[in-house]
Formats: sequence, C-alpha cells, structure tokens
Amino acid sequence: MNIAQKPPQHQALSGRRFSGRHFLGQKILGQKYAFVVVGVIFLSLLSAAGLRAAPGVLILPLEGAFGWSREIISAAAAIGIFLYGLMGPFAAALMQSFGIKRTLVLALLLMSASTALSSFMSAPWQLIATWGVLSGIGSGCVAIVLGATVVNRWFVSHRGLVMGILTASTATGTLIFLPGLAALAEAGGWRWVVLAVSACTALMVPLVLLFLPERPGDIGLVPFGADPASPPAQAAAQNPLNLAFGALRRASAKRDFWFLFATFWICGFTTNGLVGTHLISFCGDQGIAEVQAAGLLALMGIFDLVGTTGSGWLTDRFDPRKLLFMYYGLRGLSLIYLPYSDFSLYSLSIFAAFYGLDWIATVPPTVRLSVEAFGERDGPVVFGWIAAGHQLGAASAAYFAGFLRTEQGNYFDAFIIAGVTGVVAALIALAIRGAKGRMAMAAG
Repeated sequence: MNIAQKPPQHQALSGRRFSGRHFLGQKILGQKYAFVVVGVIFLSLLSAAGLRAAPGVLILPLEGAFGWSREIISAAAAIGIFLYGLMGPFAAALMQSFGIKRTLVLALLLMSASTALSSFMSAPWQLIATWGVLSGIGSGCVAIVLGATVVNRWFVSHRGLVMGILTASTATGTLIFLPGLAALAEAGGWRWVVLAVSACTALMVPLVLLFLPERPGDIGLVPFGADPASPPAQAAAQNPLNLAFGALRRASAKRDFWFLFATFWICGFTTNGLVGTHLISFCGDQGIAEVQAAGLLALMGIFDLVGTTGSGWLTDRFDPRKLLFMYYGLRGLSLIYLPYSDFSLYSLSIFAAFYGLDWIATVPPTVRLSVEAFGERDGPVVFGWIAAGHQLGAASAAYFAGFLRTEQGNYFDAFIIAGVTGVVAALIALAIRGAKGRMAMAAG
C-alpha cells in the first residue's frame, strides 16, 4: 500500500515520520522508543532528587562553618521544598502549553546555576535565595508531575508500572547521591557538595536535547500500547495560568480532591520533609557519624526502589485506595517505632528496610486515583496541585522538626507526631471514591 492509499491518520503519521526530527534509535526501536524517553526522564528526576536530598547533608557542615542554627538552615530547606511542590501545577500546565522539553531544559539550567551560586554564600539570606527560592522553583519543574505528564502522553498500557519506575528515581537519587555527598562534605567541606550537585544537573541538559521528543506523533509514533491507527494527540494551545487554575477550580468542587490533597500532605510530612531532611542530624544526636547515617538513607533508597516499582505493578491490578491504606498505616507505625529503638545497627537496618519499602510507594496509586477522578485532560494538572500539598506537608515537617530540635533539644516528638499523621492518612484513603465518584457525579 502506498501513502496515497493509506487512511488519513496514516498519512498524518507518515508525514510526521519523514518531515519531523529524527531521534537517535527511534527508527530501530519504533514504539519502544517510549522507554528511551522514560530513561531520560528517570535521570532528570534522579538529578532533582539529589538536589533536594542535599540539604540533609548540608545541615551539620553549614552549622559548623557559619554557626547558623538548625532552625535557619531548616527554614531554607523548607522554602525549597515548599516551592518544589507549589510549582507542580504550573509546571504541568507549562508542559502542556509550551512543551516538556523547553520546560525541563530551563529548569535544569536554573537548578545548576542556583546551586553553583550558593558556593559563594556567606549569609543566611543567600542560603535561602539559592537553596530555598531558586532551586525550589527549578526542581519543582523536575518532579513527579513531570513523570505523570510523560506517562499520560507516552503510554496507554502499563501506566502504573512506568509511573512506579519514574517515582523510584527519587529513591535512586537518594541511593546514589547521599553517601557520596556526605563523603564530600566530610572530606572537603560543604562547597564540594553544592558544586557536585550543580555539575550533575548541568550534565542532564544535552541528554534532554538529544533524546527527548515532545510527543510520540512528532517522530511518527503513537503512545506505547495504543492502536497504531489512532490519530496522534494534538497539543492544546492554552494559557498555562488559565489551565492550572481552571483545573483547580473544577477539582476543588469534589471531595476526592481534598482527600487526596490531605493524604499527600501527610505523605510529604512523613517522608522528605522529616526523614529526608532530619534523619542524618537525628542520628548525629545519637552519636552516629554523618556518612553512616547517609548510608542508612541509601539503604532506604534500595528498598524504596523495589517498593515503589512494585507499587506501580500493584496499582495496575488492585484497588489503589486499599494500597494507600496499607502504605500510610505501615509508614506511621515505623515512624512511631524509631524514637523508641536503641539506634543500633540492627534496629536501624530494620527501620530502613521497613520504612524504605513504602517511602514514596504512595505515588502510583495517587496518580491513578487523580486520573480516575478528574479525567485524562485535568488529571495531570490536578495531580500537580495534589503534589503541591505533598511538598507543603514536607516543608511544614522540615521547619517544624528543626524548630522542635532547637526548642527541646531532640527530635522525639517530631517523629511521634509524624507517625500519628500517617495512621490518619490511612483512614482518609479509604474514603476516596475515585472512578466511582466521577461516574456518580456524571450520572447526577
């Protein structure tokens, strides 16, 4: 069959195939090129995870170098985490309006520049400006909303599994970066840490430019698992602010949005805000060296890589609400256990394995419930708002735990309170209606 005899949609695909830009390996891999895209996004998310994990390594070195209190350093980390989350819905809207590639490249450049500038800092406001404001805005565009947008655009089948793999990049980032950054801080001081993070984010820019097409249709493909005869999706030309706030207005009228927002707020409160930011200094209070404590977080990263990928597989097969109930409940119990442990190698290893398996296993079920409740169009942007709740919770924990440590001299109450909120989130998860609620509203 020649091109003239093909149906219109095949003609459109053929035109794109020969007139569009070719990407290395696209001709050979065909529809499987979607997994090359997943690889590029995985590495981008990994670099952002390394940036967001770095403040946990910097607390003790900055305290020693400048005499800044943990409350001040925690405040900078909290601002960065908050902006990391707040950027989510706007980043998702920018990706839909101006493109994933443009948004991602600009974000990586901002992350690299801001962390490099921090090597010259000498006052707390400079720490807040670089690691709080600028890096928070940049890394907020290279977060789980990026993964959700790419999965919805490039995949029809196996979405839960692929989302689990991309989400696991945070754990892998922790695994790769933290021990190395802690060793750099111990051997050469805090400046080597910030320069290493800057270099890693800068190295991602050429990979994105070389290997990341905007959409499957741009290289003559359809999403993985889609019918080859289906017409390619067209980009929506919309104002990103209207897109972000319009999705929020529609979603906020449904109770599922507030339940998902609340559970994800607690997710952030109990993970990168508390454990990711303060576990190293908590262990330091117990006489455990910084490199050893970073190794504990790396061990969590190994187990979370398994747990989050497995969560994606389970999300494709089981009720996501029940999965969230299990994840939040077990997380809450593990956080309540930690302050009562003896902080021996044995007890910390048990905590790292148990807690690590569900560090961010909550993401694939939450993404699925968001798309079920709010549809293919609004789902990724609404998830951006829900992810903003995650980072608002993380920012609250980062500052709150630092404040309690300054006032009380320990982290005991911070971990107990976080554990209780995990149990509360488990109960809230069972009240989410998901697709059933959406169908009920449509019928009404």
